[in-house]
Amino acid sequence: MNSLTGLEDAPRAVLAVTAWVATWWITEAMPIPATSLLPIFLLPLTGGTDEATAAMAYGDPIVFMYMGGFTIALAIEKWGLHRRIAMLIIALIGKSCSRIILAVGLATAVLSMWISNAATALMMLPIALALITEIKEKRLLNETSFDNFSKGLLLTVAYSASIGGLATIIGSVPNAVLVAVANNMLNVEITFANWFLFGSVVTVLLMVFMYFYITKFQFKVEQDQNISTKFAQDQLKELGKMSTEEKSVLTIFAIVGFMWIFGGLLPWTLSDTTISIFGASAMFLIPNTKGGRILEWADMKNLSWGLLLLFGGGLSLAAAFEDSGLTAWFGELLTSLEQFNYFYIVVILSVTILFMTEIMSNTAVSNMLMPISVGLAAGIGVEPFGIMAIVALASSCAFMLPISTPPNAAVFGSGELAIKDMIKAGFWLNMFGIVVIVFAVYVLQPIIFSF
Repeated sequence: MNSLTGLEDAPRAVLAVTAWVATWWITEAMPIPATSLLPIFLLPLTGGTDEATAAMAYGDPIVFMYMGGFTIALAIEKWGLHRRIAMLIIALIGKSCSRIILAVGLATAVLSMWISNAATALMMLPIALALITEIKEKRLLNETSFDNFSKGLLLTVAYSASIGGLATIIGSVPNAVLVAVANNMLNVEITFANWFLFGSVVTVLLMVFMYFYITKFQFKVEQDQNISTKFAQDQLKELGKMSTEEKSVLTIFAIVGFMWIFGGLLPWTLSDTTISIFGASAMFLIPNTKGGRILEWADMKNLSWGLLLLFGGGLSLAAAFEDSGLTAWFGELLTSLEQFNYFYIVVILSVTILFMTEIMSNTAVSNMLMPISVGLAAGIGVEPFGIMAIVALASSCAFMLPISTPPNAAVFGSGELAIKDMIKAGFWLNMFGIVVIVFAVYVLQPIIFSF
């Protein structure tokens, strides 16, 4: 036993391996997916846990649920269904600058619930830039209003891509980490429907605030006259009628989404992972009109394999935390926090984690802190789901810096934004995000996650 920490050899080894892996995740000393493989040999080598415990986490059901979700997203992107959905929303809603921002924000958020926030932002960015170019060429706004419109629209794409992902398990990596840790360390299954009831409220509140803050305060367009939605209508005409392949993808997507959300009402019980893999497998069975299938195996080269390894690495460390007794040690260490009111603990953790995520990968933050949050909850004598939800939500709500999230980096890379624009708008969105997280954890979580 180490005299400094009071830890036996096994939990001390797990702590050291976690510090090593977390440091390399943060600094990207080597590619993040490659770093995520280190626990497989470091944990057994150091005596932290056995090989089976370390390796089995990479085959966790949540990893396969994400694989299925990513595969369905590939089919959506391959056949252009995402573009049609986005253009349809813009054509129906956008008739002024503020309504165009609303339409683009809604389209981005809805897509981000099912597709990675990075892919959603990269898909919506050209649409936003085309709208900006059209309004500039037609001289529909004065210089100040145009500047505000272009900045507001681009930031809406970035922020909506992050906010939309909060609503579903597959929309955000930290959400998936929470579900997997709850299953592995607490033996509790948080279903797609459970999380959607919780996360969708957070998404709606943040989207409403973001829209009014950007369009009515930070980037207000004074000269907000009617603007033609001809751009979106032209894009829809160019796309033509919905193809057979798009209809097939939409049908499977709708069935999977329905089963994820309403599966608890069906006469049989299917896990979210089973539903996800069912949808993904169907994509390889249904023929397309060109003599192939909706998805071919060659399409899978575009799957985010690295992200799946990242999940596995985080879950491997979480399994070692539990197996070695390190979680219990953290719980004992943090018992001194019992003297503080739970409300203040929630606020402090939300602020700390949110601003950590501004300069660190949200995946690294959630993988590091999620297992510790279980020990913290035990230490202060509360149910763990609230503390875990803080980690999941706060690590996805980083809006101030280009390096904070892939969507922020994508829109900043357009060259249309100054970093001060993102910091100024993102700071107040961060502040409101903290309020929403505290509300969600303090009020909603005890009702929805009453296991």
